[in-house]
Formats: sequence, structure tokens, C-alpha cells
Amino acid sequence: MAGVAATAIITDRFVHTAQVMAQVSGRHGFPFVVIAHPISHNTDDVLRAKAETAVRQCVEIFVHGGGRTG
Repeated sequence: MAGVAATAIITDRFVHTAQVMAQVSGRHGFPFVVIAHPISHNTDDVLRAKAETAVRQCVEIFVHGGGRTG
């Protein structure tokens, strides 16, 4: 039985942290989505653009196995 497809969405400030967490969790190479930091105080348009970026990266991970890895 296959597991449930999953990824993480993080801001670029936390890439190193995500890589370390993936490694210590035994998930070296776990793919994750990276969007621009920060999230707080963004306008609706900026948040929408970041969300669209995240969706494109999620599709890349889920369909093609791409994305950054831990």
C-alpha cells in the first residue's frame, strides 16, 4: 500500500533548517517547496503570487519528483 503524497512549504530563510530536519528524521532527500520570506505583512497580491509559486512547485514535486531536497 502506498503512502500519502506530502511535501512541506517553507520560506527561503528556513531552507537549511528544513534540510537538517529531513536528515535527522531519516528523510534525506525529502522534497520541499520554497517561497520568499517573509509571509507576514504581505499584501493580498503578494501572498497570492507566493501561493501560485508554491502550487507550481507542489505540482513539480508530486508529478515529476522535483523540488528542493533535504
